[in-house]
Amino acid sequence: MSAGRWRLSWLVNRRVGLALLWTVLLLIAAVAANVVGIRMAGSIHGWQRWMGAHAGVFLAWRMLLYGATAWGWLWMRRRLRAREPNEVAGQRLLRVEIAAIVALLALEASLLMQAG
Repeated sequence: MSAGRWRLSWLVNRRVGLALLWTVLLLIAAVAANVVGIRMAGSIHGWQRWMGAHAGVFLAWRMLLYGATAWGWLWMRRRLRAREPNEVAGQRLLRVEIAAIVALLALEASLLMQAG
């Protein structure tokens, strides 16, 4: 097996392929939503005003998503801890949890600074 083929073999993996497909589809949906919004609002400035006027709704939506994600994470965490009760798995989970919380706080702080 050649080195180039080995490096790209992970792309053939079905899970990775599905994850990439979902990522591309979500990106296309986000771009399409913005294009439609800009056309409906008449301009980019109008679209930004509309988004600013509805910032509270977007905050509530993000909080619902964060809550659903946290619930799913706790469900997954219980299953993983039952399957791998060793301390190394617990430390890995803790690092991922801290990184996720820091990323969400940074995201929300950046949105807050943009609005303020």
